[in-house]
Amino acid sequence: MKRVKLDLEFIFKASPTLLYTFITTPACLVRWFCDGVEINEDLFSFSWNGSFEDAEMVDDIEDERVRFKWLDADDESEYFEFRMYKSDVTLETILEVTDFCDQGDEKSTKDLWTQQITALRQECGG
Repeated sequence: MKRVKLDLEFIFKASPTLLYTFITTPACLVRWFCDGVEINEDLFSFSWNGSFEDAEMVDDIEDERVRFKWLDADDESEYFEFRMYKSDVTLETILEVTDFCDQGDEKSTKDLWTQQITALRQECGG
């Protein structure tokens, strides 16, 4: 099955620094992204409904970008990434999410990210 890269953009009132904290710390990740997470250096073990998935943080630029690679991914070039920056025009924070999915699953993957980001927005006040 062909894989498709998705780039999604979300607008926040919260600062890039606050978003970075919600994307990289266990206490915040469990508030919007997963049921549980354990971090051992650059290895993140996420859990959902008792099922675990491991991802390696392969890029980390504080307050700007975090990139993860799933350890069990079939394609070594796939990742999921969060980029955050302030818009010069509106002064709002833009959160860009990049992820991959099977061709034909684009809508359900976008819907899932929209749901996750809605929870993130509620948790961080933005």
